[in-house]
Amino acid sequence: MSCSPAANRWRNSEGCGRSVGMASPRRRLGGPGFPVARRASAGRPRNIGSGGRGGGVRNSTAFQDVKRKRTPMPSYAPVKSVLKTLDLLKELNRQNINSVDNLHRALGLPKPTIVRLLETLIADGYVTNDKRQGGYRITSQVQSLSCGFQGDAPVVEVGRPWAIDFTRRYRWPVAIAVLDKDAVSVRLSTIADSPVSPMHATINRRLQLLTRALGRAYLAFCPRSERDLLLSFLMKSSDPEDAGARDRRTTLAMLRRVRALGFAERSPVVEPTSSTTLAVPIMRGKNVLATLGMTYFRSVMSNKEAHGRYIPALQETARNIEKSVVALDRQSTRR
Repeated sequence: MSCSPAANRWRNSEGCGRSVGMASPRRRLGGPGFPVARRASAGRPRNIGSGGRGGGVRNSTAFQDVKRKRTPMPSYAPVKSVLKTLDLLKELNRQNINSVDNLHRALGLPKPTIVRLLETLIADGYVTNDKRQGGYRITSQVQSLSCGFQGDAPVVEVGRPWAIDFTRRYRWPVAIAVLDKDAVSVRLSTIADSPVSPMHATINRRLQLLTRALGRAYLAFCPRSERDLLLSFLMKSSDPEDAGARDRRTTLAMLRRVRALGFAERSPVVEPTSSTTLAVPIMRGKNVLATLGMTYFRSVMSNKEAHGRYIPALQETARNIEKSVVALDRQSTRR
């Protein structure tokens, strides 16, 4: 299906792209790995906190998904010996030293099976039989199993259900971006949940700090020492959108306006001009964890109307994500 010229220009707008591999919209928020409470009335997730009825996040059904992530059913039966080996490695990771007896009680596997699996892992260098301590322990070789993993920041993981909920309520696509050296990079987009978004991917797209709403929101609200360092990087950049860093007075005045307003907006002189983005910071204390932005067509409403209607909603969503990050950190420290 072809798009209008305006829609085609909008394809490159901030955060309006499809997240590669993003699952279809779910009836229930939370999804795999997110400590989000059950939906409250009016179709909104409840604020994350330690209290509330039912024990809050810790006792919620959705919170338990943090421990057991949903995965699609395979087209063939899983290899049971592989699953048993992975369970064994997880249990070995929980204790400094383990005996066959302890592993048997923890996993419920027959002792001969445990011994065979341990000997296989010993042969490949992942486990050693430490006779001095009287048991089995993992070796540094296990680090090679995760050294290539570079997952999303926790703020992106816990922010996903809140971003999806925003788009389901207001229809417009939103994005979450994190700092990427001298720019921000889009790590999440809700194009799959927006009926008014062109079909285009912007995941991992780098957006400039001085001209793009998601970048401006980061630069304006980060600590002064970090802002000065980033501006020094931008002064040496050859990117035309970074040229404003050389006019320090004008740049600092623009950032002061953003802080006073509480949100940032994309520069009107950069493409695509048929749409614009509003963005707010997601904070942890004085530091910016990420930025949250919504993109919409300029022809649909005036700036004043958009600011009044969507800025409070964006700020509320950002606060909910901040609370979810705190809840996730607390859970991690209890493990």
